[in-house]
Amino acid sequence: MPTIGILDRVSGLDEKDIRILRILATNARTPYSEIAKEIGLSDVAVIKRIRKLEQMGIIKGYTIEIDPKKLGFNLVSMTGIDVEPQHLFEVVEKLRSMDNVRFVAITSGDHSIMTVIWARDSEELGKIHSEISKLPGVKRVCPAIVLEVLKDEKI
Repeated sequence: MPTIGILDRVSGLDEKDIRILRILATNARTPYSEIAKEIGLSDVAVIKRIRKLEQMGIIKGYTIEIDPKKLGFNLVSMTGIDVEPQHLFEVVEKLRSMDNVRFVAITSGDHSIMTVIWARDSEELGKIHSEISKLPGVKRVCPAIVLEVLKDEKI
């Protein structure tokens, strides 16, 4: 299995660490014994390497990937929000408390804040965007509906 290009440039990781990361990124439930067999190490060696990657903060946790459409959220919006600087953290806290807002980041560039919002339909998305636009300090809400994901690499 070849290494992943972007990880080739990470110092402190060898080829076996990178292969472990790639396997876990594909399926975080892969048994240690299967990883060990695939990369030619003992189970104990794999466990030690994974613990080292966790201690280094490279592996931050293990999670599942959910398909929003399978849960009835048919629209995903990447929404930029322009906010007056003095209201930035107040708006961020409100966004973090909203159930449909799945991701919030303070950014530089075109927008102060970037979010990912899940909605069941365009009516629900419109209500969410309207609610956001009414928050104190919000100057503009700039949605972009995700039509199709063409690349979604985990590492």
